[in-house]
Amino acid sequence: MQAQPVRSSRSPDLLLAIGALLADYWYEVDHNWGRNAHQLYAESGVFSIGSDVMSGPAAVQAFYNWREGRGAREARHVVSNLRVLQRDEDHADMDCILCLYAADGEPVLPSSPPILIADEVAECVRGSDGQWRFKSHLLKPVFKGGAPITTPSGAKS
Repeated sequence: MQAQPVRSSRSPDLLLAIGALLADYWYEVDHNWGRNAHQLYAESGVFSIGSDVMSGPAAVQAFYNWREGRGAREARHVVSNLRVLQRDEDHADMDCILCLYAADGEPVLPSSPPILIADEVAECVRGSDGQWRFKSHLLKPVFKGGAPITTPSGAKS
């Protein structure tokens, strides 16, 4: 007998809640420089982009402050293939594919292929306030090219 594939959440409410967390996060980053993105992390939350690791909401906030300080840049983080696996009432795992389109400057900018395609993997926790947040939020680059990504180490490459 063939094993059944692991299926994404059978709970539409959970899939919607984690999908909303993800959409709200990238909207905040794309349209408000990520100024409030740190609020979507648990107190011990970790955000990593490849080898760049930000531990805790204050480090996430510092990262987005640094990024905004670089100057004009447009970015659109596009996610697809969202999957959510519930571990218990207050813990869920999420994975999807992230395509990042970005370039320095003011719009309208020339269109180019995505500068990053990454596997996006997260552990999500529901707080005592009922809100879902990232406990760990990892971007694992699969393809990279074009404009440099805006991380301290990516900006150097």
